[in-house]
Amino acid sequence: MRIYVVGGAVRDDLLGLPVKDRDHVVVGATPDEMLAAGFRPVGKDFPVFLHPDTQEEYALARTERKTAPGYHGFVFHTSPAVTLEEDLIRRDLTINAMARGADGAIVDPYGGQRDLQARVFRHVSEAFAEDPVRILRLARFAARFPDFTVADETLRLMRQMVEEGEVDALVPERVWQELARGLMEKHPSRMLAVLRDCGALARIMPELDALWGVPQPEKHHPEVDTGVHMMLVIDVAAEADYSLAVRFAALMHDLGKGVTPADNWPAHHGHEGMGTKLITALCKRLKVPNDCRDLALITAREHGNVARAFELRANTMVTLFERCDAFRKPERFADMLLAAECDARGRGDAHHPLRTRPYPQLPFLLAALAAARAVNAGEVAAACGEDKARIPEAVHHARVTAVSQWVYSAEGAEAYAESAGGAG
Repeated sequence: MRIYVVGGAVRDDLLGLPVKDRDHVVVGATPDEMLAAGFRPVGKDFPVFLHPDTQEEYALARTERKTAPGYHGFVFHTSPAVTLEEDLIRRDLTINAMARGADGAIVDPYGGQRDLQARVFRHVSEAFAEDPVRILRLARFAARFPDFTVADETLRLMRQMVEEGEVDALVPERVWQELARGLMEKHPSRMLAVLRDCGALARIMPELDALWGVPQPEKHHPEVDTGVHMMLVIDVAAEADYSLAVRFAALMHDLGKGVTPADNWPAHHGHEGMGTKLITALCKRLKVPNDCRDLALITAREHGNVARAFELRANTMVTLFERCDAFRKPERFADMLLAAECDARGRGDAHHPLRTRPYPQLPFLLAALAAARAVNAGEVAAACGEDKARIPEAVHHARVTAVSQWVYSAEGAEAYAESAGGAG
């Protein structure tokens, strides 16, 4: 029995990055021998065991054979005769097909160290084409390692896989899992760029792919192209280390611009409502979690109103809060403002002044919401007596009065003046 650390742990160690998880391959062993050594079995498709002390995964060396479309269509074979090189050749990328033995020596039969130095993603073998998840994984790695490029031959293979319909066989849960992990990396835009370059984005999220080539007003969008803007916005959200829900909302905020009529370009009037329909359909198709979907919907619908915060009357602000259910879910409303801030800053390029300008709409609307939430709805309701039908209107009116009083108070007037001066 010979045991090797494999995959990402070896890659990250060679890159000088912290190693979070260690996977192991066991060569020359049988399942009975693993059980006798105290390992606990967990795998269904092929023998995987947990170490009795560390709980790290140990998989028997295996080969596999493609039997059906998609990433489930494999038959695995394990035996003590399977070599480490046979196991590694079935892996996705050369940088993930290295192993480290107990003596510390690196086993690198397919040039992983060479490609690490060259900063290249290269498939190990033609077996890459048998698993469409590998397209998503490579794109996710591009978001994690933005200075890496995709080898020409690998990109050609990915395009061939898309053309042959392999991506269409992916199950929604796995697509969302990989997309969500990619969105949480350093540069999510790189994931989207790779998916678009190989044609997979048009199959997985055609609503998003439709944004490229759609112009926006140059006065407000120096980058002009809506797809480019979206990439800037999602990277701004990543730079700020925002949550997955905020990043997904940032990604979806302008989805409606891909379907506005060309004679409505570059203004895109009404794209907010069009976007909510597209987001609803996309989230249903990919089984996006409710918190991500709901934040994306209110962001798409309201980000224009947030940008115009200083033009809103008190009544309009309270109506905005009500529409967003901000009185019950103030944290979600605050997250929506974060996504809207990413939209405002995702302009031009990394050095454009719009990237770093203040976004006073956020503190202004949060302060206005705090004033409205300070209203005691129970007392207002009690004052309505037996006329229960008046309660919603009375509570609304009391909140409008509170917001108006805050805006015109010394504190509110100062905040408004300072905020309006930086609003741009």
